[in-house]
Amino acid sequence: MSKNLVIVESPAKVKTIKKFLGSNYEVMASNGHVRDLPKSSLGVDTENDFEPKYITIRGKGDLVASLKKEVKKADKIYLATDPDREGEAISWHLYYALKLEGKKVYRITFNEITKGAVKESIKNARDIDMNLVNAQQARRMLDRMVGYRISPLLWAKVKRGLSAGRVQSVALRMICEREAEIDAFIPREYWTLDAMLLSGKDKKPIKAHYNGGEDKSDEIGSKEVLDAVIKDIKNADFCVKDVKKGERVRKQPLPFITSTLQQEASKVLNFSTQKTMRIAQQLYEGIDIKGEGTVGIITYLRTDSTRVAAEACTMAEAYIKDSYGDRYVGTNNERKKEGKKIQDAHEAIRPTDINRTPERLKGSLSRDQLRLYTLIWKRFAAAMMSPAVYETTSVKIEAAGHKFVSSASRLAFDGFMHVYSTEEDKDENAGTLPSDLTKDSKLKLSDIDEKQHFTQPPAHFTEASLVKAMEELGIGRPSTYAPTITTILARRYVTKEGKNLYVTELGEVVNQMMVGAFPGIVDKDFTANLEMLLDNVEEGTVDWKTIIRNFYPDLDEAVKAAEKELEKVNIADEVTDEVCELCGRNMVLKYGPHGKFLACPGFPECKNTKPYLEKIGIKCPKCGKDIVVRKTKKGRRFYGCESGVECEFMSWQKPVDVPCEKCGGLMVEKGSKLLCINPECGHVMDKPQSNKQE
Repeated sequence: MSKNLVIVESPAKVKTIKKFLGSNYEVMASNGHVRDLPKSSLGVDTENDFEPKYITIRGKGDLVASLKKEVKKADKIYLATDPDREGEAISWHLYYALKLEGKKVYRITFNEITKGAVKESIKNARDIDMNLVNAQQARRMLDRMVGYRISPLLWAKVKRGLSAGRVQSVALRMICEREAEIDAFIPREYWTLDAMLLSGKDKKPIKAHYNGGEDKSDEIGSKEVLDAVIKDIKNADFCVKDVKKGERVRKQPLPFITSTLQQEASKVLNFSTQKTMRIAQQLYEGIDIKGEGTVGIITYLRTDSTRVAAEACTMAEAYIKDSYGDRYVGTNNERKKEGKKIQDAHEAIRPTDINRTPERLKGSLSRDQLRLYTLIWKRFAAAMMSPAVYETTSVKIEAAGHKFVSSASRLAFDGFMHVYSTEEDKDENAGTLPSDLTKDSKLKLSDIDEKQHFTQPPAHFTEASLVKAMEELGIGRPSTYAPTITTILARRYVTKEGKNLYVTELGEVVNQMMVGAFPGIVDKDFTANLEMLLDNVEEGTVDWKTIIRNFYPDLDEAVKAAEKELEKVNIADEVTDEVCELCGRNMVLKYGPHGKFLACPGFPECKNTKPYLEKIGIKCPKCGKDIVVRKTKKGRRFYGCESGVECEFMSWQKPVDVPCEKCGGLMVEKGSKLLCINPECGHVMDKPQSNKQE
């Protein structure tokens, strides 16, 4: 009887796939890669056309030996690693590590770990796709070159364990640039004006929003302008100029891809990108379902395609028709995500069987597994359903030359929202207007609602919004978003407070050095273009070595130039006036993972250290002591009084030694401007000329 060997990546899949294939098949796991570039060196022969030097990963020797033993017994070997570039490369490495030349070797892939999908993959076995392998090799070598050439330079020049990465350095720059935008943002005052109007006998007032005057400007920029508008309309006649009734269709959402799943799980479930991918991996690899055994309950989780298999569409249509009725069945569900190239061999992330409802799986899943599966299930069901329909009414009103608008919408048919809706969807079903309202109707002013506002700075990046921005810019791919964010957090370049990401002092130093010495590496367009070239390698239209040949000389030149320029930087320990209370030496400034600190230069005889409080030369407006640079527990910098908790003063922006022209209060830097810290004043002024020159 013939013996077949199937090699998968994860041990979690072994039992499930073995059950599907039966006794003629032996299933083993490679535990990811078995070969890689060596950790001790660059691993790329730059003198011999950039040939990679692969070695067996340390600790994998016994595993490779056991796989070789099974290979000898097998008539056919099926390489069943994940259906993406990385999985293709793992299969290729297995081919050479296990010496499979001359053997009957087949590559199989499945988008879901179900009996039907696994058996179908055996029928459609193919050769290893070298275009996919080469795309992965190119990415791995590009990342290795950046990391191994730049990281030692940063380490040597800044005296701490820094490191650089091709994609993570761009992500860090994006966060730094957003922080700079926020710091430079100057709030601008504006007012909103709502007129409460009565129509005939209707006791419930109509809220009409101010929409501009004769000059067509719909923004009220000051209290003076507001008062002038109110004076005009207070005793004026309000007349309806137009009433429009219509219908608005809200399309069903697309099913999840990797980035949208990460974004929605962050927003709805408060999951980090790393947690989302870890739990999704569990759902994909297999869950022990009561009455069914172990089976994968979602499709492959690393994808940028919204395509849905025909069988899944048919199954979803039958389920929706049976559960909700014919009207809820979608008729145009073949929409695709527009605006970027997608790997359409993949599918969207969806349940492997829509009939496995979240309610059915409650007893088989952990709390977090159930929450994520419910989100995936509802999104897929909604994607297969019909659109929602709103009835809308819009009214234009005039008074003394000033325009007002009032609108209302009512959900006429919920469609996909029957199973899936967001907060934005709920907000759309708001407001009512009198049914007898017609053109030329007269309205009576009953009240005025005026509110002062200030424009808000751009929001801090969250993990979800950073993933969205990276996807829109074409930086990274589905498999790289979570590892990139995890890395910059782990290296303390960025800290997370609540959902927001903030750059640390360490992150600022690294970013400044990367932008100054390696502007090409951290250029968003350049990085996005590299991703496109890797896609072209996958398609077979670009030779992968060409990318490496064009990339490395420029990198090498930039590193050599940086070595010369950064050698001039004085990296000696800075001696301070602080005296060590243990031995009497002047303490020196050191750098650690959390930033600066004071240490005795007599180490190791004297091991005294203490926090470094950097004075900025400004006195605290509350108690008169020095203002110093401080940090939150997670590394975010702020300015506070040296007396600590005894004084409540703090500011996220740097105070300056220039009094406010209006109230004499403390001013802080806001980009090229100065802003009064007194909330009752808020005066904005230009920096003095001397500050600008500094």
